[in-house]
Amino acid sequence: MKDTVEIAGIEDLLPGTMKKVVVGDHEYLLSRIGDRFYCTDNRCPHLDADLSTGFLTGTILTCPLHHSRFDITDGHVVRWTNLSGHILSMARQQKPPHALKTYPVTVEGGKILVDLS
Repeated sequence: MKDTVEIAGIEDLLPGTMKKVVVGDHEYLLSRIGDRFYCTDNRCPHLDADLSTGFLTGTILTCPLHHSRFDITDGHVVRWTNLSGHILSMARQQKPPHALKTYPVTVEGGKILVDLS
C-alpha cells in the first residue's frame, strides 16, 4: 500500500455502523460489518449526496437522496435509483450508473489503515 493512512481506530465503529472521515479535502465513508471494515467514497456517484446519512443493511449501502444502492465490498451498483419508467430511462441517459469507489483496508494493532492511492 503506497498511500496508506490511519483513518480511525477499531473502537471508533460498532458493528453495523458507518462514519464519515475527512482526509485532506476528500470525504470517505468507513463502515464496519462484524469484524470487517470497508472504505468507500462518501459521496454518491449519482448526485453527490452524503452517503454517511444513508442506510447500511448488511453490506448494502442505500443513498438517502434517490435510494441508489451499492455493495460496499466492491462498490458495484445494486440499484441506480428508486425512479422508474420513463423518468429512470432519462436519468440513466443523463447520468449512467457507475460503481462507488472503494479503498483497500487493513487493520493493525487496533488501527484502521486505508490505502487512498
